[in-house]
This record gives sequence, C-alpha cells and structure tokens, in this order.
Amino acid sequence: MTTNPASTPPPGANAGLPLQGVRVLDLSRVFAGPMCAMVLADFGAEVIKVEHPGRGDDTRDWGLRIGKTETTYYSSMNRNKRSITIDLQKPDGLKLIRELVPQCDVVVHNFKTGGAEKLGVGYEQLRALKPDLIYCAVAGYNSSGPEAKRPGYDLVIQAEAGLMALNGEANTPPLKFGVAVVDLMTGMYAAQAVLAALYSRQGTGRGRLIEMALYDCGLMITGYYGLDALVMGEDPPRFGNAHPSIVPYGMFDAADGPLIIAVGNNSQFEKFCREVIERPDIVEDPRYATNVERARNRLEVVPMLKAAIASLPRALLLQRMTACGIPCGEVAGLHEALTSERTRQGGLVEQWPHPVAGSTNVFAPPYRLDGQRLPIRHAPPTLGEGTREVLQQLLKLSDDELQALKANGALSLPEPAPMASAF
Repeated sequence: MTTNPASTPPPGANAGLPLQGVRVLDLSRVFAGPMCAMVLADFGAEVIKVEHPGRGDDTRDWGLRIGKTETTYYSSMNRNKRSITIDLQKPDGLKLIRELVPQCDVVVHNFKTGGAEKLGVGYEQLRALKPDLIYCAVAGYNSSGPEAKRPGYDLVIQAEAGLMALNGEANTPPLKFGVAVVDLMTGMYAAQAVLAALYSRQGTGRGRLIEMALYDCGLMITGYYGLDALVMGEDPPRFGNAHPSIVPYGMFDAADGPLIIAVGNNSQFEKFCREVIERPDIVEDPRYATNVERARNRLEVVPMLKAAIASLPRALLLQRMTACGIPCGEVAGLHEALTSERTRQGGLVEQWPHPVAGSTNVFAPPYRLDGQRLPIRHAPPTLGEGTREVLQQLLKLSDDELQALKANGALSLPEPAPMASAF
C-alpha cells in the first residue's frame, strides 16, 4: 500500500492527462453517475461534484464511516473530484448551476426521467446556455418507454435483466452479484459515450445528448449467456464457478485449500493429466480426450479430477501448473488481495491524509498510459470542501456573496479543511 505524504498532488500530476482542460459538472449521486464522472476525472478532467448542502450524496451514509462526511461506499466512486454544496431546489442555487454550466464541457446526472427538467437542469434548458454541451443522463429505463419514470436500482435491474438467473449454483435460488455490477457497468458505458462525444465535438463543434439506461446495460452484461438463452429458447443451466463449455475450469479443493484451475485447450489438459495430477489414464480415455467430449461427459470426468486434485497440496499443484503454462491461482480473501504484494507493487491502493480520520485508503485508477498509472490528484472530498474555492474561481463570488447565499440556504460553507487544493 502506497502512502501519499501530502494531500497536494505531485508536481506535473495533471500534465499530459488526456482530458486535461475538460470540466465536468457532476450532478449525480450514488453509483452509476458518479462512476462515469470518476472515470472522466481519472483521465484528467476537472470534475465538480454538486451535492445537497445538508445530506450530500446518499452514499455518504452507506458503508463504513471515514471521518464525518465520507464512507467507504462514497469514497470508492468519488476520487479526483471537488465537492461543492448547492441546493438546486432554491432559486439562488439553481442560478449558480446555470452560471456554472457555460464554463463546463460535460454535465452528468442520474435524476429520474423528467426530474432534471422539473428542477430546471434538463438538456434543452442547459443547451440554451451552452450549445456545445455534452449532457449525459443516466436513468433506470428507456426515456421514451412506458417505464421511463420508474426509479432504477441495481438489485431490481439484476433481477429484471436476468442476471440473477444466470448467477450461482444450479441447485440454489437466483443470486445477485457481490457488487452492484449494473451500476458499475452503466457508469463505464456512460463514460465511454462521453469520451466519444468529446472526440466528436472536436471535429463538429456539436454537443450531444447521451441517455443511458440501467436496464439496457444490465441486459448487455448477460453477454454470451444472453445469446445462448435466445438460441436455446430457455434459460441456460447455471454452473456456479464452473464453465458451461470448458472442462476443467473453475474452483477446486486441493488437500489444503481452494484454487482456480482454467484448462483452456486439449494440449493443456494433456499436460494437466500427465504432469500435474499424474493421471494419464484420464486423457487417454477417448471420452475425455477433447474438450467437446469432456463437456459432454462432465458428470463422469469432473469427480475423477476433483479426487485427484484433492489428494495434492495446493502449492505443489500451482507449481506444476505454472510450469506447464496452465492458468491457475489461489482463491484469496478480499483483504488478502488488497494487501497482497501484487497489489502493493502495482500501486493500486494509496493512503492519503484525511482532516478528521488522519488517513484514508484510496483506490488508484486502473488505467496505465505510456507505462504510468494515472495519478490520484485528490482524495474523495469531504462534503462541500471546494464550495468556496470553486465558486470564487469560476463565478468570482465574493465572501459577502457566499455568506448571503449560505444565509438563504442555497449552499453551505464548511470550515476549510487542512488539505491543499487539487487543481
């Protein structure tokens, strides 16, 4: 785990980042919208996260508490952003947003369909202020369909899109994924669309309206299983950790613990039988010699493979498979993975100073450009930490004007935290 000695980003942290100079107004909350905005922030965009003055993003109250206003859930989706607190339901708060929009390139939100227009921040309303605005709206369902105004929740979409039906073991009830996979992928899909729109705008000068639906993205996640279901005319069987068409492939128990074995072709299977588990008789049997035959006869061959694997220690199996070029690995606990040497060497988790908690863990961006991991420029912000600085820089508001806006409830001005600016 890397320790960042100061909250100020290293010199040149913004230099050369692909989205340097792009400004994003993030009106979203919870997961999918914030994920989209964080991807843009990781690539160098200046992301201004707008939050309610009192409660902030809903996820500031989800997960384990960090300091006064952050949680683990919130922090996982909001690195490299600034937080400002504005109440969009106050006329003066809406006025501030409308004054910020012309200075921004992208707006991201995840209000229910029609909600943005009701607040006064719909696409046509903001495009009138900035014609080349890229406007990304994330909702639960197709904005032109009969369910347009239904709220979108990851768990509900996982159920409705068939994801739960393909997850888990054959003899267990439908099972949700361990993380909010629909929200996660919708945020990534949305960021891709914004990047494409920014690229297009360079040549055309035109903005874009981007609409992303959780249900649409949830259905896409089914991938080849979804196409299998259409070809079969019914749900494909569930195989849990196993693979529907590759044998052996999945989690197996060695004599002293679980491991993953992924035999990808017949050559690997021959090596696996002869050199790893020392059972040449299995590969010499024509019923198991090819993957097509192994898949067809999995009920007979898998128990034999399991018994042979269970007779050997995990370290020996991993050593032999590695020597044979067979994909394999230990099954790590989450904490074990996060604190592993692999994670440390990759610089995937950093410790940053925190004004209340002392320090906080921050995931590093997964992207590497030109051999370097993209930097963390700012830890997930405390609620409203950037309100004063952002509004003074961009809107030239005086302290008296900010105090007046605070007095009428349009914004809040938390005490300045002892953390240096990220921009």
